[in-house]
Amino acid sequence: MNSIIVDDEFPSREELKYFMKNFSKIEIVKEFEDPMEALNFLQENYVEVIFLDINMPNLNGMNFAKIISKFSKKPKIVFITAYDNYAVEAFSIKAFDYILKPYSENRIIDTLKRLESDIILNKTEEKAENIYCSQKITLWQGDKMYVISLDEIYYCEACERETKIFTRNGVYIARHKISELEKKLPKKNFLRTHRSYIVNLDKIKEIVPWFNNTYNLKLQHIDDIVPVSRNNIKTFKEIMDIK
Repeated sequence: MNSIIVDDEFPSREELKYFMKNFSKIEIVKEFEDPMEALNFLQENYVEVIFLDINMPNLNGMNFAKIISKFSKKPKIVFITAYDNYAVEAFSIKAFDYILKPYSENRIIDTLKRLESDIILNKTEEKAENIYCSQKITLWQGDKMYVISLDEIYYCEACERETKIFTRNGVYIARHKISELEKKLPKKNFLRTHRSYIVNLDKIKEIVPWFNNTYNLKLQHIDDIVPVSRNNIKTFKEIMDIK
């Protein structure tokens, strides 16, 4: 469990570090006085928790949090501030908690314990998802059912109330809407790139810029093209680390 502190007040950072050292298993990997430096760090590094002040130079903590809320993989944000008038806005962007300075010992210890529990729960869910990744899916081809591994799927295409499943060895039918199938596929490997398409990220060979700031995806071993729509382009670029 790792975290960063973004707060320009040294005594506040020291007090928070004291509580974390003595009452939490969450590790502080870095601390920042300048939010812009923290943003640069987060471009290359993922942390599970950000402890964030609001009134800081160069970038207001609330605006910082709004930028972070757009990340595809979002850290949990705990505001630590002397200002109580931002609380409603903080929870509107799904902040984990909002703690007022000076710290109440019971209050901050409670937050740290809840953070640990939530992080453990998330990791358990991710492990369950990865287990599903190694399992099979049953699909139709004509009047026969076939069992294939999920990693055989190249992409999926909506077809009215069913979904076509494209593999290297043929096309199958899943008797689900594409939105239902999306919930069953592990997010680690599969991404909805368009209202009608889901792609296996591991099968992408080439990303071709297209008009209106969209992309076409060329896949390994097959000639089909999968589009990335404008509505999905931001998430796709973040996942594929496209600058």
